[in-house]
Amino acid sequence: EVQLAESGGGSVQAGGSLRLSCAASGYTFSSYCMGWFRQAPGKEREGVAAIDSDGSTSYAESVKGRFTISKDNAKNILYLQMNSLKPEDTAMYYCAADWSSGWVIGLKSINWHYWGQGTQVTVSS
Repeated sequence: EVQLAESGGGSVQAGGSLRLSCAASGYTFSSYCMGWFRQAPGKEREGVAAIDSDGSTSYAESVKGRFTISKDNAKNILYLQMNSLKPEDTAMYYCAADWSSGWVIGLKSINWHYWGQGTQVTVSS
């Protein structure tokens, strides 16, 4: 059974940093595409960043240059380093996994099969 558990969320002032983690189990972590998504109240879930099994990455335009996605295949952990946070980054952040290649599924949440429960990130101005 695929299980994804996010941690690292919290409250921070604008300009601050947070690092999210996602502990994965129940599948071959290194073979899957992994991603981070977020959903603010009243808005649709949006893709933030993804990292494919070969290490290639993709980012939403709104976070390029500020967020970095990475993974540790030995520990089965996915990370999202978030710097220069803005109030508009406030959302519930979700970890996701899928067996398909990143170029197939992109950052469209409907294409991803496995999800964590989320961790809240709040950025105050």
